[in-house]
Amino acid sequence: MTDTSRMPYQLPFPPEAAAEIVISSPIPEDERVWVPQAENVWFRPLCLHASQGYWVNLLRVRRSGVLSRHRHPAPVHGHVLRGKWHYLEHDWVATTGSYVFEPPGETHTLVVPEDCPEMITLFHITGSMIYVDPWGKVTAYEDVFSKIEMCRKHYESCGLGGAYLDQFIR
Repeated sequence: MTDTSRMPYQLPFPPEAAAEIVISSPIPEDERVWVPQAENVWFRPLCLHASQGYWVNLLRVRRSGVLSRHRHPAPVHGHVLRGKWHYLEHDWVATTGSYVFEPPGETHTLVVPEDCPEMITLFHITGSMIYVDPWGKVTAYEDVFSKIEMCRKHYESCGLGGAYLDQFIR
């Protein structure tokens, strides 16, 4: 009997299946890959899944203080790669190595503490981020389509070209 345990799958993939995304260095050496979002706040797209309405990115913050107050109508997963942060509404602190699950309906205010020179967190965000004031009035939103637009404009303006973004879109 032939051992097939190390034999690759022998049939073709479904023609409708999207291509995989493999990023060997998620924290890029080329600073242009980071998309500016606010002063001393950037994100680096890893996957922008337009047909399923989610995105995965690294959020990099190099300043302390309140970053944003926002609501999630769908789940969010986070993994802290560097630094730390917390929400004003909770008593925990996410530090390097922490995993955070944010359930649908969660509204919180993200804060990077004074003693943190750089925070990088991988976030998988489904649906949208709805920015609100302390009483829940909507002030802005982000979704996968607004993220795509921000990235494309940035990559066109910094010399990478708008098509650079296509590798992350599914």
